[in-house]
Amino acid sequence: MKGREFTLPSLIILTLLFCTETPGSSAVTFVFVQKRKDVLLDVKEDEIPKYLFIFKWTFKVDNSLITFSLGREPTVTDDYSGRVEFSVKLKNLQEADSGVYTAQVKGPQDTVKLTEYNITVQDPVSPVDLTVNSVSSSSDSCNLTVTCSTKHAHISSIFTCDTTTCYQEGGEQSEVTTSGASLHVYLSNLSVICDHSNQVSWTRDMKNIEHICALLAAKTERESVDDDHFDFFLKITLLSFKEINN
Repeated sequence: MKGREFTLPSLIILTLLFCTETPGSSAVTFVFVQKRKDVLLDVKEDEIPKYLFIFKWTFKVDNSLITFSLGREPTVTDDYSGRVEFSVKLKNLQEADSGVYTAQVKGPQDTVKLTEYNITVQDPVSPVDLTVNSVSSSSDSCNLTVTCSTKHAHISSIFTCDTTTCYQEGGEQSEVTTSGASLHVYLSNLSVICDHSNQVSWTRDMKNIEHICALLAAKTERESVDDDHFDFFLKITLLSFKEINN
């Protein structure tokens, strides 16, 4: 059987790793795919026995995707028509497409399993939001309380910076959401970073601590100057009032 070459779409390129197998056995390759993307299920040409009657891809053991019979054109099941090609490329995956895909050949005497893919289709994660809840400072430090949140999960954390370094109380924090994604908040290069990710996508929001603390310091200085001006104006007013009364 001659192989056919197909070019993967630019939307997704997966590097699929194969294990060396003994005849009649198959290692499972686990692959995560973003919903509505495509995936290539590959069988190397040197894995296919020289003499065969039927080559077949199946889904969840019983559902046939495509069948190649010696000397005949490939037969594609109606449910997968327009979605598969020879090696096999499965297009526009949905959650229902998650499962085990098996390539097998039927020879003169027995059926041999060539390879298996365990495909998990996931939605991309939602955007994440990093909110600064409060900021306070003293003469030698600045403290931030932040919340890293998505629609269904959140993490709050406190960060402190002194004149030499910044640190996160309790260290890096993470949480697994109800959808199985990971929410993670941590400190890197004077920035608070909030990540939301799963095996197929990733979103991020971040805030620079130096910038926030500098804004607070400038605001505090302005308020201090305003207070001094107010005190001076009040004293002048009181003195003027006393002179008028005298």
